[in-house]
Amino acid sequence: MDLTTSLLALTIIAVFVFDFTNGFHDAADMVATAIASRAMKSSVAIFIVSLFTFLGPLLAGLAVADTIGTFVDISHTDIKDAQSLVIAALFAAITYNITTWKFGLPSSSSNSLAGGLVGAGLFMVDSDRINWGIDSLQNGHLEGVMKVVTGLFASPFLGFIVGFMMMKLIFLIFKRFTIKIRALFVVSQYFSVAWLGFSHGANDAQKGMAIIGMMLLASGDTTHFFIPLWVVLLCTTAITLGTVFGGWNIIKTLGFELYRIRVIHSVANQMSAAAVNTIATAIGAPTSTTQVVTATLLGNGAAEKPSHVGWKKASQIIAGWFVNVPVSMSLGALYAYILTHILGAFS
Repeated sequence: MDLTTSLLALTIIAVFVFDFTNGFHDAADMVATAIASRAMKSSVAIFIVSLFTFLGPLLAGLAVADTIGTFVDISHTDIKDAQSLVIAALFAAITYNITTWKFGLPSSSSNSLAGGLVGAGLFMVDSDRINWGIDSLQNGHLEGVMKVVTGLFASPFLGFIVGFMMMKLIFLIFKRFTIKIRALFVVSQYFSVAWLGFSHGANDAQKGMAIIGMMLLASGDTTHFFIPLWVVLLCTTAITLGTVFGGWNIIKTLGFELYRIRVIHSVANQMSAAAVNTIATAIGAPTSTTQVVTATLLGNGAAEKPSHVGWKKASQIIAGWFVNVPVSMSLGALYAYILTHILGAFS
């Protein structure tokens, strides 16, 4: 097996690991409120989310993969440098995912991957090879890195607003109902969890697909950016397996440390987050399910009684979002430096 083939195999393995860590990060976010509200058993919630996470990327198209896979131009880059860039970005994202999971902090796998790609790209190729999207933005179009940044940073803000409004709407519609209405919310929980799982798979699994698509292009296996069916199935399986195993540290943070969650909050949270993810996927903008779920949950709580929300814990989570991209960029550049020297020894 030559070096190019070996690096391609390493990339596929790394993507599988990245999607797995993405799955157990985001599975925790998606089922945390359902478990905390005691509306359904944890095993049932994880099964539903896993099933619909698997179906999402198979049925929703590949617009997000196209966005991620084309904002760093590696088509005319030396094969070894292009492969080092892609692998370094993956290692950066995996490192950040595992570190934040260890501390029970909901973080963005999307931010980690985007930051890793830009950091490794700046180290390995000229900055003009990165599609920053600034010129397009001046013409009223979102492309490249600007499209990624907009999706990743606007989605939490939109999530908070949608979560706030959704909670207010539910209170308005059901204010005259008695406690017996809880049965309706318990039943609707199954549908909202399924929708959230579907929207998660449709958006997040495509990021790993984009990386393999970039690597196939870098290795000369394809002549243009393209996502084969086997890549779709591989990434879907990895993120689903991650979802099955879940991340119980993060479930504890979101489900029990922000405020006392009841089934009404859980349904509102899942419907709000799923709506934001679905809109973003439709326009090809990558989002972070972690950030969207957390932001909508804060919006839900603020709509009922702001003083009941654990804003100190929320501020710690949000602070982690702001350092996510710069830390991932630094890790991407660091791993690119290390890989360059390691591969140089084989040349």
